[in-house]
Amino acid sequence: MKRGDIIEGTIEKISFPCKGSFIYNGEEVTVKNVLPGAKVKCRIKKRKTGLTEAMLLETLEDSPLAKLRPMCPHFYECGGCMYQDVEYDEQLRLKEDIVKRLIDNAVREGGYDYEWEGIFSSPEQFNYRNKMEYTFGDAYKDGPLTVGLHRQGSNYDIITTNGCTLVKPAWNKILEYTEKFFREKDVSFYRTMQHTGILRNLVIRESHVDGRILMNLVTTTKRDISSESGLPKKGTMTEYMNRRNEIYDELCLDEYVAGLVKMSDNDELSTLQFHNSISGILYTENDSFSDTVQSDHTQVLYGDDYLVEEILGLRFRISPFSFFQTNSKGCEVLYSKAREYAFTALAEENGGRTGVIYDLYSGTGTIAQLMSAVAEKVIGIEIVEEAVRAAKENAKLNGIKNCEFIAGDVFKKLDEVEEKPDLIILDPPRDGINPKALDKIISYGVKNIIYISCKPTSLARDIRIFQKNGYRVVKGCAIDEFPNTVHVECVTLLQRMSNTREKTITLDVEMEDYHRIKNRTEVAADATE
Repeated sequence: MKRGDIIEGTIEKISFPCKGSFIYNGEEVTVKNVLPGAKVKCRIKKRKTGLTEAMLLETLEDSPLAKLRPMCPHFYECGGCMYQDVEYDEQLRLKEDIVKRLIDNAVREGGYDYEWEGIFSSPEQFNYRNKMEYTFGDAYKDGPLTVGLHRQGSNYDIITTNGCTLVKPAWNKILEYTEKFFREKDVSFYRTMQHTGILRNLVIRESHVDGRILMNLVTTTKRDISSESGLPKKGTMTEYMNRRNEIYDELCLDEYVAGLVKMSDNDELSTLQFHNSISGILYTENDSFSDTVQSDHTQVLYGDDYLVEEILGLRFRISPFSFFQTNSKGCEVLYSKAREYAFTALAEENGGRTGVIYDLYSGTGTIAQLMSAVAEKVIGIEIVEEAVRAAKENAKLNGIKNCEFIAGDVFKKLDEVEEKPDLIILDPPRDGINPKALDKIISYGVKNIIYISCKPTSLARDIRIFQKNGYRVVKGCAIDEFPNTVHVECVTLLQRMSNTREKTITLDVEMEDYHRIKNRTEVAADATE
């Protein structure tokens, strides 16, 4: 085989996230976005020792698991819901198998057993998302303006997803209105390669408690880039304000907002199943080069700049840029399990209570406040300042006085905290824990660590590092927070063995192991012995 060759094969197994593999001429070939049992045609795109990757060209025969007719009209071109044609019980089985195989392989290297509790389902399988970031673009080169999600396998094509079944029907009405409005106004969209254009993103959030919707329209303020410096041509403040006013006029923001408010007031966003209304409309300027939604400046065009959500009896104000689990009901399953693991560990050690709990990567402080009843103090650290402000407000809202929230990078801020932890809860970003932060976390030598992860390969990698430092996985489970998609959450309880040394490996070795294990875990995520 060589790069560019077109081959055929039948998918024998899958690994996270929906990466299938089959044997061809004695070599394992991996291809993304396939199901077990599907016969595929693909093109070799990368080949090196121990790794051959191919790009899917055509599904010649469907997987035996693909028994259902997808509910979503965008299923075949969007790719966001890879499992929507698979019965839900089978989706759970697939995800559980992927997660358990990864953890089993990591634990096997440590030479011990652990308790696996299986996978827990989401209370809702459709219309469950409470947040979506839509992108403005075109479905094909020089096509009409669209707002929606990326076409499967494309970094540029945007398809209108006004029939999406993961969100509430009201969101699809908002998408239709927004696309029609800006098409008629002939407003340009931001082109990532040329760094020109205005419209970037439309972010919609919704409270599961009352159905209130918070919208955020994100645009640029610039029209071109200096080819010499590669920086935005911002000029003087007067020039900047003139350009801002010009874009305001081009966007017709007053008219856009008035149309949305009218839809809300006339109850056009409600259905027999859901009662929705718009509680706030925001406008955000973002002149960064990256595709991430961030704020250079945000203002309220209408209503409030937050939503209120309720999780396990506590209420939380959700601000525009705060992290919050995207499945509110599924989130309750996840946090209940994490709290159960913590309570079990504390009951064994300290009669059900403890001194200081660290909630690292704490977001809007949900986990910290759920743990506050069994701790003298909970300290949350989160890099997003807006989320920290929201966490502090949430603690006041819930009458909780023993939570402290700190804004900053976990690695840097840990050195500034005087109180040492008795238990640590981790809920890091998808790529897991920075190796330097991981070294500091291990150095505390706490008995129990609760690790929540939305990327099983990152969890498996970090488990190996914890094991090298005397920790063991005691129990674990998966939670399906993302029905019909390839994604899944995991929770594990790790405990430090009493006969281990205070510190078993140095940071230099830790870093070396981190990157070696990271590569091995991601290349051979589905390896079995």
